[in-house]
Amino acid sequence: MKEERAQLKKIYAAFDADTRDLVKGCACTRGCSFCCRQAGSIDITTLEGMAIRIAMNKMPKSRQKTLTKAFRNEIKLREEGKAVPCPFLMKNNACMIYENRPFSCRRIYSAHVCSQDAPPAVSRQVMERADQNIAALQKLDSNGYSGHLSYILYMLSVPAFFKIYTAGEFKPEEIMEFGKAHRIVINRMMG
Repeated sequence: MKEERAQLKKIYAAFDADTRDLVKGCACTRGCSFCCRQAGSIDITTLEGMAIRIAMNKMPKSRQKTLTKAFRNEIKLREEGKAVPCPFLMKNNACMIYENRPFSCRRIYSAHVCSQDAPPAVSRQVMERADQNIAALQKLDSNGYSGHLSYILYMLSVPAFFKIYTAGEFKPEEIMEFGKAHRIVINRMMG
């Protein structure tokens, strides 16, 4: 798993290097949180979820408990069809897992300041390269899944699923009902 996480970082770094010139002059600045609140689904792979779990485990216990409650609440609200801000978004609009943020967050930027009337404007070239990177992430995490951050982190909190995943096993029947209900996709079937 450690080698896969190193590969994950290489995919992130390659995307950053490949798109650096395309995102010059973007409007996004530290503390901008429009996408964290409004832009939609933060999809991750199970491998990215593992990296996020490791980052969470390094946080103080009180913050871990607060995040667990926030994710439970987010799942409940999502199941009611409501959009909610990312639980990792702090009051000062900073991301508490910025160094470990998933690719969904890394690929988003905007050529202008965003608002309800002006959603992010992203280069088609950047999005095409992002799609290639998503395929690479799914290939790297071939015994895993892709889906919304809250649902993938929830799956990893279930001991039976965690054990299967970390053993490198692949048992999609174990999550079939949950996966269908929450639009979880099987990575090895993508591409």
